[in-house]
Amino acid sequence: MEGELTLVARKACFGLPTACPSCLPVYIYLKFVQLPFSLDFNVIHPDSDQIPYVESGTYVAYNNEKGGVIESLKEDGIVDLDSEVCSVPEWISTKAMVSSWLADALMYELWVGSDGSSAHKIYYSDLPWPIGKFLYFKQVRIAKQLLGITKENVDRREEEIYRRATIAYEALSTRLGDQSYFFDRPTSLDAVFLGHALFTLQAFPETSILRGKLLEHSNLVRYADKLKLEFVEGGSSSSTPPLHADPSSSFSRRAGSKPKSKPKREKTEEEKKFKRRAKYFLVTQLVAVLVFMSLLGGSDDAEVELEDDDDLSYE
Repeated sequence: MEGELTLVARKACFGLPTACPSCLPVYIYLKFVQLPFSLDFNVIHPDSDQIPYVESGTYVAYNNEKGGVIESLKEDGIVDLDSEVCSVPEWISTKAMVSSWLADALMYELWVGSDGSSAHKIYYSDLPWPIGKFLYFKQVRIAKQLLGITKENVDRREEEIYRRATIAYEALSTRLGDQSYFFDRPTSLDAVFLGHALFTLQAFPETSILRGKLLEHSNLVRYADKLKLEFVEGGSSSSTPPLHADPSSSFSRRAGSKPKSKPKREKTEEEKKFKRRAKYFLVTQLVAVLVFMSLLGGSDDAEVELEDDDDLSYE
C-alpha cells in the first residue's frame, strides 16, 4: 500500500468512535492488527452501501465488494487475522451465526422494532429534516424486505429473530467461557461480535429487547468491556491517531472541513469536484423528497399503502 491507511466511516456518537454497525467491526479489526490508520467521517451519503471503506494511495476496499472491507483486506493480502482458524469448522459456523442471526436482530431493532431515534442520530441528523425523514422511511422499507417482513408475518418474524438471537448469545457465551477471545487470539469473529456488542449496549436504549438478552450473559458483557478499554478507548496498543469526541471538529476532508490549525490552502481539483458532487447529491435528494410528497399527497391509495406497510408511529 502507498502511505497511511484511511478508514472512511460514519460519525461518532453514543460514546463509540464510529456509531455504525457496519463500520465499527472494521475499526476494531484494524485496531486488533495495530495497523496505523486515520479515521475520516462521511456524513453526506448516509445511504451509501460503499461505506465503510479503506483507502491508501490507489488502493480502495469498499463495503459492498468482495464480502466487505475485512474480507477484502484478507483477500488482497493486506492483513489477515484468520489464517490459522479459517478452516476450523466451529469458527466458520460461529462467525456465520454472528454475521446472520445477530446481524438480523440488530437490523430489526435499529430500523423496525424501535422509534428510529438511534438510526436518526447516526445517519440523518446532519441532513435537512425532509431529506433525513425520506431516507429513513426508505431504509425501513429496505430493512423489511431484507428481513422478509410483511404485514401478515411481522409478529412471527419478530419472534423468530429474537429466538435466534437468544440461541446465538447462549452459544457464544458457552464458547467464550472465561477466555479473552473466542479462539485463543483475536480474529475477525471477535471484531464482528465486539462491534455488535458495543453497538447494542451503547446505541440502543435500556428498553431494547436485544440489549436485555445480551446483558443476561455476564461473560459476554465483561468481554466487551475489557476489549473496549484495551482497543477502543485505551489507544496504547495501537498507533492509530486519537479521535475527537465531537465529529464536527474532525469532519472528513470529503465533507469539506479543514483543521483550524492548518493554514488556508487552495482546494485541489479533486476536492472541488467532490464538493460539487455533494451539492448535487443534496439537491437531487431534495427533489426526490418533493416528488415523493407530491405523489403521496395526490393519491389516497399511496397514503394507505404507506401507513399499512410501515404500521409504525414516528415522532
